[in-house]
Amino acid sequence: MVLQRGISIPVWGKASPGKLVIAELGTVRATTKAGKDGKWMLRFPKFKAGGPYVLKIAESGKPNAAIELKGILIGDVWLASGQSNMEWQVQQSGDARKEIESANFPQIRFLVVEHDKQLTPQSDILSGKWKVCDTANVKEFSAVAYYFARKIHRDQHIPVGIIQSTWGGTPVEAWTSRDMLLTSPITRAKTLSNDTLSFDREDFITDSLNWIRTWDIVFNPQNNTDKIIPALEYNDAGWTNIEMPNVIKDFGIGNYEGMVWLRKKVSLPGSFAGKELTVHLGHPEMNYSLYFNGQEICKNIWNANPTHHYTIPANLVKQGDNIIAIRMAMLWGGGGLNPPAEDLYITDGASTISLAGKWLYQKDLETAFPKILNYQYYPTVLFNAMINPLIPYSIKGFIWYQGESNAWAAYNYRKLFPMLITDWRQRWQQGDCPFLFVQLANYMKTKPLPTESEWAELREAQTLTLSLPNTGMACIIDIGEANDIHPKNKQEVGRRLALIANKQVYKQAGIASGPVYTNFRKEGNRIRINFTNTGSGLSTRDGKEVTGFAIAGKDKKFYWAKAIIEGDHVILSSDKVAEPEAVRYAWADNPLCNLVNSARLPAIPFRTDNWKEIIQK
Repeated sequence: MVLQRGISIPVWGKASPGKLVIAELGTVRATTKAGKDGKWMLRFPKFKAGGPYVLKIAESGKPNAAIELKGILIGDVWLASGQSNMEWQVQQSGDARKEIESANFPQIRFLVVEHDKQLTPQSDILSGKWKVCDTANVKEFSAVAYYFARKIHRDQHIPVGIIQSTWGGTPVEAWTSRDMLLTSPITRAKTLSNDTLSFDREDFITDSLNWIRTWDIVFNPQNNTDKIIPALEYNDAGWTNIEMPNVIKDFGIGNYEGMVWLRKKVSLPGSFAGKELTVHLGHPEMNYSLYFNGQEICKNIWNANPTHHYTIPANLVKQGDNIIAIRMAMLWGGGGLNPPAEDLYITDGASTISLAGKWLYQKDLETAFPKILNYQYYPTVLFNAMINPLIPYSIKGFIWYQGESNAWAAYNYRKLFPMLITDWRQRWQQGDCPFLFVQLANYMKTKPLPTESEWAELREAQTLTLSLPNTGMACIIDIGEANDIHPKNKQEVGRRLALIANKQVYKQAGIASGPVYTNFRKEGNRIRINFTNTGSGLSTRDGKEVTGFAIAGKDKKFYWAKAIIEGDHVILSSDKVAEPEAVRYAWADNPLCNLVNSARLPAIPFRTDNWKEIIQK
């Protein structure tokens, strides 16, 4: 393991009630007595970075039952937590093979806390073991935390320990204590409703079996649908029109989870008949099967990285009408074919026919997914099982990547996120311990016109949280992916978190984050925006004109603005706004924005207005 340098080191456990406990860390000795309940805690004095050390713990009168832990290092320990983007493994990130092969860092250690959920605070984690960072172990570590730890280790020349406590898809409320959640009217009622719950073994078994059943449905078409629906002669007259590319969020059917069938009739010229063709599906969601004239061409389950183009055998291709069918799993709010439209086509190598435009879809043709209780989403249950047992293990600070699961109520995150930070700091009793977090990346369809955005509001809530002392935010508005909520470039996410740590925690000189909006001034029909944290000046990431700014008058209608850089300022105007009142930058789910500072770090999304958000309307 790695123990925290520079502060007293707590060690705790259980022994016979009233017995003396003797502990030695290297040559330093500490003692204490176990309480009536057998619990004990002692603290070693401050250690400098170094090691390896041996930790020996014994109960008086039981020398043969002593515990001896070897290979302990003293360095900096960071708690890495959040949902799936923090949980995303090294083996799932970009350049995974190269990264795994080169991961030989014996002074970086990881403890991955096993998933667990409990209604009351626990004293120990369900499972977890410290592991050395090497090619055998690194593949299952958090990619963001690993790349963060690697840079800190290299830059600070100290051992680094990561305690990884993560669970994909979970909201911030699940990670916050009951006591803290009861202080807010936003969370009080829902938290109190937990008091009527009773987790038992049968609930967890039922959930596990239902997940198996769900994936059985995803893998294996139900009701013989795969033999009927993809056929050319199948009658789809009652199906609903949908313009493709499109995602289920915009289908108009709400928060649907289940199997959805898509069909498109494509007319092929005689030059295509009897030829081997290639279908390019562009950017579909991960779990789908493709059919051509009734024959299955591919089954793509949990593979997020293929090129999504497939060969159509020549014997299936005929002149005139042909049918392309897709069977797709709609899960966790995702599903569909993502833009751009030009990536959706069929070709014989010489000619290309677009598959964008009118498709037909139908849901509820197969067995419905079973209801899953998903207790990990409930308030405080992850704090109880996966955070409380870690206290008071001495740490350097926290790194956090979460927010996607709270975007539907983004305005509340202004309160909920600071509540979590305050909660954890109070419980660790290490003062305003560094809390560094990742702002949500750009994601989903790029909109052609300025519009409201829940994800933009969540990012704003994250930015506002910087008002808490000793917090830092890594902006990644430039490295997300339109068709994947899990951007693969986790190296850059970890690097940007480490840049903030180097400057804010380790007091190194340098630029740690992108330009930050400070204020604006009206100049006739223009607005001048002032920034700090620009380094030697503002520029654009791609060397082109500035994009991402929108401007509005008193009517609150936003239009794209013409933007000119002048040193640390940006001058904005629009022919459609004679008297500008407000400016927004990168205010979208997936904004096209390119403003950077001299360190090539992206400007933080912002708005100058305080007009009502989506959630307040």
